[in-house]
Amino acid sequence: MERKPLRIAVVGLGWMGQAHSRSYARIPQLFEDRTYDPVLAICADNMEDRRDMAVNSFGFEEVVADWRDIMDRDDIDVVTCTAPNMLHEEICVAAAETGKHIFCEKPVGGKPEQTVRAEKACRDAGVVTGVGYNYRFAPLVQYLKGLIEDGTLGNITNYRGRFFSMYGSDPLGLLSWRFDIDQSGHGVSTDILSHSMDLAHMLVGPITKVMGHQKTFITERPIPQPGGTHYDRGNPDDPKGPVTNEDYFGAMCEFENGAIGTFETSRSIIGPESQNAFDVYGTKGAANWNLETMNEMGLFLVDDKARGYTTVRGGDRYPYHGNFVPGDANSIAFEDLVTIEDYEYLQAVSAGTKHSASFAEAVDYVSVQAALLKSTETGTWQDVVSLRLD
Repeated sequence: MERKPLRIAVVGLGWMGQAHSRSYARIPQLFEDRTYDPVLAICADNMEDRRDMAVNSFGFEEVVADWRDIMDRDDIDVVTCTAPNMLHEEICVAAAETGKHIFCEKPVGGKPEQTVRAEKACRDAGVVTGVGYNYRFAPLVQYLKGLIEDGTLGNITNYRGRFFSMYGSDPLGLLSWRFDIDQSGHGVSTDILSHSMDLAHMLVGPITKVMGHQKTFITERPIPQPGGTHYDRGNPDDPKGPVTNEDYFGAMCEFENGAIGTFETSRSIIGPESQNAFDVYGTKGAANWNLETMNEMGLFLVDDKARGYTTVRGGDRYPYHGNFVPGDANSIAFEDLVTIEDYEYLQAVSAGTKHSASFAEAVDYVSVQAALLKSTETGTWQDVVSLRLD
């Protein structure tokens, strides 16, 4: 099979930049049916040690310190944006204006209006977009999506989503850009709540009405040295700065199909390490899934004589699981989901078709987020109004 080379630029070689770079390198080994070959062409990062790593460890052809040096290049097909949140809009718009397809880690913008502007620019330019809602590609989540679509669970009546993480639970965790509204945008409502609600949008459908509540529990943190991340730790005597976005967000909602939902998300809770989880309930059955045990799903069916939840274990019967390991109950992991996501996105680029999740799905989420933020100000229920620009 003749495959088209897709030359990729990665902007920002932090955790997710590295994850996507590894994924692009793995795709030829895992997906024989691909219509393209990814090429790690150029990496932009303002830290010299990361630029060295890009060439010597990841195999990029070249590196630059300033991402703007990529945009006028006519030998780049795809830009992958894994820079800090508040740079996303500028990078995405610049890529679109020079005709480059753009995959952006979530959020597309740190604030709703930034996501909306980036989506409009990319739509006007006709480029293929993707946003990093990678959890929707978990094989058992995709299996459940099919069960809901074919009516196995009946009409969906209730949904409970949550993303509880401990990454911000230590008061000595550094004041990285994630805790600064001017660098990151809003807190968990921009960060991990977007994952939880994207899963609900995919599985249940649009959200039409919301009530929200937010809180910041840790109000100051040690100031980091350059290059520090929210996983690094300071000392008790280090100078501190204020946290300016929220640690917690809770929401109640109504879906377009009449279902009722609740959501909670926190980065400072103690106990759950990375509990991106949901429970979905229908008139004929129910199911639950948790990222921390992502190779298992609970499934309850009314017509099952056992009348209890059955544990469904991941395996090569489910979408893409077999690309990584054969058989049943042999586990896959987080970066495998990133690889599936990148494979799907590049397939769309190669074919010139829409990818899901695209920037359109990102606008769907920030439309809900904007209503939630307004709800926290007014203390009232708010209708969700699409922020999409014509």
